[in-house]
Amino acid sequence: MEAGQLVPDEIVIQIIADRIAQPDCRAGFILDGFPRTPGQAKALDDMLASKNMKLDCVIQMTVDEASLVERITGRFTCARCGKGYHDRFERPRVPGVCDVCRSTDFIRRPDDRAETVSKRMGEYRAKTEPILPYYSERGLLHPIDGMASIDSVTEQMEAVLRRVRADARRRDDGGGEARPRPKPKAKTKAPAAKAAPKVRIKARAKLPKAVAKVKPHAARKAEKSKAKPAKPVKSPKKAVKKPAARRPAVAKAPAKARFKARPSVRPAGKGAKRGTGRRR
Repeated sequence: MEAGQLVPDEIVIQIIADRIAQPDCRAGFILDGFPRTPGQAKALDDMLASKNMKLDCVIQMTVDEASLVERITGRFTCARCGKGYHDRFERPRVPGVCDVCRSTDFIRRPDDRAETVSKRMGEYRAKTEPILPYYSERGLLHPIDGMASIDSVTEQMEAVLRRVRADARRRDDGGGEARPRPKPKAKTKAPAAKAAPKVRIKARAKLPKAVAKVKPHAARKAEKSKAKPAKPVKSPKKAVKKPAARRPAVAKAPAKARFKARPSVRPAGKGAKRGTGRRR
């Protein structure tokens, strides 16, 4: 790696085969930067086929070569805590001092040097670019803009994975290869078709003769009420108070005046006679 050469294909394929056999890869896995040659691509397909597996998609990040060289060659890390920095995009707040552990020791990876990067770019153009048509012809290649922001690149990758999952579901449902979606046609109003008349058929189960039909109490009561004529409704009578009959007035006979005579008393004098008074 320090000389800019690629690791032999046999070693890389064996490493990948051992790694994807682990339990955490049963639901799927992502290979970053592999394969890089047509031979590796063919060996990867053979290895996956032996495990009854296949690739779902290949994402190509298109970038400007000069910008890529600048990004790679400007990287360095803290020797103590491993915090990453960049000569242009992310410098320590205090020059020469790590922001995390305050260390002053920094290192650069051997394959991030300008000479190594230039040699690797030559290797890419000669060996890696030829695999792009290999995957493109199979409909697996999905280019995205690698010069965009980190959030934008992440969103582009997630969109590709969503499309791949949708295609896989359609293949599982239809049992064939996923086909591109047809372009929507202009909507034209079709003549309204006459609705067919609805035919309603009521099925009635026949009971065996030996079984007597028993009607519920509510049904019998309803039939009795239908058979009897309805009674006329009488209007409520209003109570009228008649005046009490008067007895004829009877004239009472005037009361007889009773007088009780009392003998008059005259003073006794001369010439008075006793016993002359009469009782009336």
